[in-house]
Amino acid sequence: MTVAESGISIAIDRGGTFTDVIYRYSNKEETFKLLSVDPSNYKDANIEGIRRVLEKVTGKAIPRGEPLDTSPVSSIRLGTTVATNALLERKGARCALVTTRGFKDLLHIGDQSRPDLFALNIVKPGVLFEKVIEADERVTMPAFLVDPTSYDAKDMIDGKKYVEGETKEVFEIMKPLDKVKITQDLKKLKSEGIESVAIVFIHGYNFQRHEKEAGEIAKSLGFKNVSLSHELLPVIKAVPRGQSTVVDAYLTPIVKDYIENFLSGFRQDFEDHTRIEFMQSDGGLCSWKNFSGLRSLLSGPAGGVVGEAKTCYDPNYNTPVIGFDMGGTSTDVSRYAGEFEFSFESITAGIKIAAPQLDINTVAAGGGSILTYKNGVFAVGPESASAHPGPACYRKGGPLTITDANLFTGRIIPEYFPKIFGPNEDEYLDYEITKSKFEELAKVVNIDNPGFPKTPQEIALGFLKVANFQMAKPIRDLTDAKGHDVSKHALASFGGAGGQHAAAIAKVLKINKVLIHRHSSILSAFGILLADVVNDQQQPVAAVYSEKSRDELLEKCQLLKKKVNQDLIEQGVSPETIDFKTYLNMGYKGSDTRIMILQPDDLDFAREFYAIHEREFAFNDMDRDVLVSDIRVRGTGNASEKMSERSAYEDFDKIPKIAMEKSDCSLKTPIIFDEGTLESGIYFLNALEVGSVIVGPALILDSTQTLLVTPDSRATILPRHVVLEVDVESKTTLSHDHVDPVQLAIFANRFMSIADDMSRTLQKISVSANIKERMDYSCALFDNEGNLTANAPNVPVHLGSMSAAIRYQLEYWKDDLREGDILCTNSPSVGGTHLPDITIISPVFHEGKIQFVVAARAHHSEIGGSAPGSSSSYAREIYEEGVNIETWKIVSGGNFDYEGLTKHFVEGPRRYGVSGTRNIDDNLADLRAQIASNQRGILLLKELFNEYGSETVLFYMRNVKKTAEMAVRNFLKTYSTENADKLPLKAVDYMDDGSKICVSIDIDANEGSAVFDFTGTSLESYSNLNAPRSITFSAVVYALRCLVNMDIPLNQGCLDPCELIIPENSLINPSPYAAVCAGNGMTSQRLTDCIFKAFGQTSATGGCMNGLNFGTGGENEKGELIKGFGYTETIGQGNCAGIIEKDGVRYGFHGFSGTQTNMTNTKITDPEVLEHRYPCLLIEYCIRENSGGIGKFNGGNGLTREIQFNSPVHLSLVTQRRVHSPWGIYGGGDGQKGENYLGRNRGNGVIQWIQLPSLAEIEMRKGDILKVHTPGGGGFGRVDDTDEFWGLTSQKNGKPFIPLAAGSVGAMKEAASTSQ
Repeated sequence: MTVAESGISIAIDRGGTFTDVIYRYSNKEETFKLLSVDPSNYKDANIEGIRRVLEKVTGKAIPRGEPLDTSPVSSIRLGTTVATNALLERKGARCALVTTRGFKDLLHIGDQSRPDLFALNIVKPGVLFEKVIEADERVTMPAFLVDPTSYDAKDMIDGKKYVEGETKEVFEIMKPLDKVKITQDLKKLKSEGIESVAIVFIHGYNFQRHEKEAGEIAKSLGFKNVSLSHELLPVIKAVPRGQSTVVDAYLTPIVKDYIENFLSGFRQDFEDHTRIEFMQSDGGLCSWKNFSGLRSLLSGPAGGVVGEAKTCYDPNYNTPVIGFDMGGTSTDVSRYAGEFEFSFESITAGIKIAAPQLDINTVAAGGGSILTYKNGVFAVGPESASAHPGPACYRKGGPLTITDANLFTGRIIPEYFPKIFGPNEDEYLDYEITKSKFEELAKVVNIDNPGFPKTPQEIALGFLKVANFQMAKPIRDLTDAKGHDVSKHALASFGGAGGQHAAAIAKVLKINKVLIHRHSSILSAFGILLADVVNDQQQPVAAVYSEKSRDELLEKCQLLKKKVNQDLIEQGVSPETIDFKTYLNMGYKGSDTRIMILQPDDLDFAREFYAIHEREFAFNDMDRDVLVSDIRVRGTGNASEKMSERSAYEDFDKIPKIAMEKSDCSLKTPIIFDEGTLESGIYFLNALEVGSVIVGPALILDSTQTLLVTPDSRATILPRHVVLEVDVESKTTLSHDHVDPVQLAIFANRFMSIADDMSRTLQKISVSANIKERMDYSCALFDNEGNLTANAPNVPVHLGSMSAAIRYQLEYWKDDLREGDILCTNSPSVGGTHLPDITIISPVFHEGKIQFVVAARAHHSEIGGSAPGSSSSYAREIYEEGVNIETWKIVSGGNFDYEGLTKHFVEGPRRYGVSGTRNIDDNLADLRAQIASNQRGILLLKELFNEYGSETVLFYMRNVKKTAEMAVRNFLKTYSTENADKLPLKAVDYMDDGSKICVSIDIDANEGSAVFDFTGTSLESYSNLNAPRSITFSAVVYALRCLVNMDIPLNQGCLDPCELIIPENSLINPSPYAAVCAGNGMTSQRLTDCIFKAFGQTSATGGCMNGLNFGTGGENEKGELIKGFGYTETIGQGNCAGIIEKDGVRYGFHGFSGTQTNMTNTKITDPEVLEHRYPCLLIEYCIRENSGGIGKFNGGNGLTREIQFNSPVHLSLVTQRRVHSPWGIYGGGDGQKGENYLGRNRGNGVIQWIQLPSLAEIEMRKGDILKVHTPGGGGFGRVDDTDEFWGLTSQKNGKPFIPLAAGSVGAMKEAASTSQ
């Protein structure tokens, strides 16, 4: 193939509204925009853009529809949204999943967790495949990773039944692929019109033979697309690998069809002259022949990150860059510090994907984000007005948005904005409708704040402040979570709306320099122009890292390099331009956390791993093995000379500055700032001389964007950039005479951010898997009386429950607390939940007084007691459950009490004849992590004091609860008015031992207050199902937050309208002697269901945690510790059905099947990880069909999970709803009860099936099976009820905001809401 060496280079980024085009020829560079969809003028925006380029360069008219002669064009590079749109709109190809028998529902179930902790109607993305084939094949692993003997099963290899996989680990072929059966099934599938299949077998990433065989059969039958999981992503974890393979099967046919249609717009000889390449999600180009659905999802945003890296980072200055790409619907955030940062397991358009992608994070805040005022607080998004109807000023009847606020405050000048609005698309933005809507909103705001009214302009400015804080948060999360100081970065602003917010966001983040490239409004297209062609190859391995294993792995990498090199050359890349990067995917043995380590010059991967692990997680364990699970080689190159860009840093230092006098500016406009309405200069970028320095306030305009220079910033004009310098040191002074609703929203976000930051610190520094990976902890801020100010919503059962513990400690210690003192407690009798949840409490002193309290509550997986894991299902008294601390000053005057540690954790339980903690090292490490988490909170609070002044911070700390209180009171008023005839609300529900929970709820419609009276609840139980009093508070907070159905702060305001009457010595307020371990996860579920039953808006959920623990080891009769292992999981169930009313829409919903509900939201271990790590075989994991109650709206179905054990283990089973069914409501049917079965292996293929009770302790033998059927949810309403009977206005709820790219920040959010 010959390609024009000096021809035209064209790069195109097709977005949702506009398509951006940039092209270079004869040392010239031109840009333009066109509508992405304009069917009356052209069929395809990309072809139209290329046609216009050719017309401009050749000077010849080219009729539309005529195949284009691309001989003058050397390269065409494209970013496309075709796959993204198909996924978002669910308009992909018809496809089917082929998977191992027993796992047909695996991708529906996913990891069981739900995305919104407080949504009664659980909404998850549906599966993309239309049909499922369950193949008769199965392999497993006879050795397991946590085996204390380190047995590897190598002696079993016989080349037939026992073979090596790709990683040289041993696999047992339990059932070879039934080729006859799968051939029949595939033929039937093809006869039904399905042409694309995804083949995903359990362990297929490693034992690849069966996938290859099935793939060959599918190809021989003529399927147009066959996606094999081991070819796409040869990595462990069946769920994300399976999701990714299905995405590829769903989208690749669409992408191929699009490319075929696109190429039809050229003459047939185009390949003789022109290279055509597409941008992939990993920031690299590939030939159109290699472009696939899976790799295309972030095509456009990836171009923006490449543009940010190429234009705003200089290795000679080494200042890392934060990318801030603000568009109409959302904002993308990224980071670059010399190497692209990747996400290897992320959520894209709502689907969990495990392909390498640039770490891009989408935030629900863009120019079209809707502005609302509710419950006394300003809110921005997440809903967007989109392009239609668009902002109010677009003249289509849209709502107020960020764009309207920018227009109304003078940041947008209609005369310099495209004149494309109105019925004939020839009018300016409508300032008057925006003004009118803000005036209407001002009336509503000022009714709530009569003493201190705000002008409409002040309200618009307030919304912009809230939006800026909202957009700053994910930037801080992105940097802080990886151990970087956000203030040490530069902010690279691009996208159509970025320039209006960049200076303000930089100030919030204390970033003093903003870089804006001349092409910032089309930076994705420019990045595509500058990008390299990339090929990435990955291979699974299994090795303990050492110098010897490193050398062996690098030899394998050489083979990958050859494959990469060959692929790049086949794509036309010049061999001399090819550069390779080699990675090892490394992590500690026993941990799920993996870090992709780039090969250092001296080959010391271990040093790099330890350095990054220390920075991101604040600890290293030099005694633990470091494992390598994958090797990866990434090759980059180009077909021609690489293009480069000028350095903004070098130009800024060297170019002479020219101060622009304000008197020299002839055009001025009023803009509203905190300082008031200021006359601001208007400058045109193309007319400004290089070196010009413009002091704010001012607007700098070009043809596609507006840059705001704020009063505390100044702009310097460079040849290719504008640099904003921002004064970040100025202190904010606020009045604390009245509550400002804008500042209320900001302080609520700031307080919650501190709680979130504490959570990240705890997760990073902790050692135990229970905290670091299961995220079983919560962090919170309290006032000096113990009232909750902000609670990061990690664990529902912790919500509102810590206040009792704080109040008790403050009252107990009184004046005996000094700065540097830290307290420890876990006793249920003084505000604890159950004993493993240990709370560390730190008073925050300011000006000699306790002004705040910060606390971290974390579940310690071992604290002694009668059974390993401190959670025996047979415990009857609390001493059997381990360490029990009412009051302990763990740190006094800055000194850690090591003697107290031994006294409480070792000697305390032994006084009662049970074991002390079996792992004091982990206890100590996690306690220190909790202390560090609190210290982080104290530091951030003191920064807040310094920024705003102590009086202002304390003022808003006391008032921030008003938002939540108002929301709860408004809900109670509305509900009681509409349901006056039902008051008092009453409900009863039962535990499996016959204990009952009773609640009566009386509501005062005038005050919006309620009394929750639990009188009638049974006495405490002779079991571990007793729930401490604090859990009842948590259940009430959780239920109210769900019923309010809007995003409100989680603080004391949620409880202030409520009085709780809880009888003493009852199941939900037991004596100090009662065992309580299962009450935390089991009885809390029943409490929540009972409260929902009283309100009558939903049926019952499955109502059970379905807890399962197994393991070996522990103390023997002599007190000697025997090495072993432990494993915990909670199994999902069916969700409730019900009716919801929100924003004037009343709709019903069916219960979701196979999910976590209510007070539990734990993830479940992936099947491949489970079998790789533990001695078990997962026989079946699927939806329990027809287990949900039938009704107008059906309850969700439960799950079936069947596990066979390959070696003896001790198993604890903690379940409920095995005796009493999950109730239906209003004539809906009950959900099916759960069932537990033990299958005893009696040899010779004989299994003796035995029904198990709700609570059981079992010694499992080799070959024994546990089968658990979890409960379904209850039905809602009678089957024949009409919509009119229930007053439904819609059958479905509104469309939630689904971020396109939820990279590492999305992973943090997901992790924070998935804990028990």
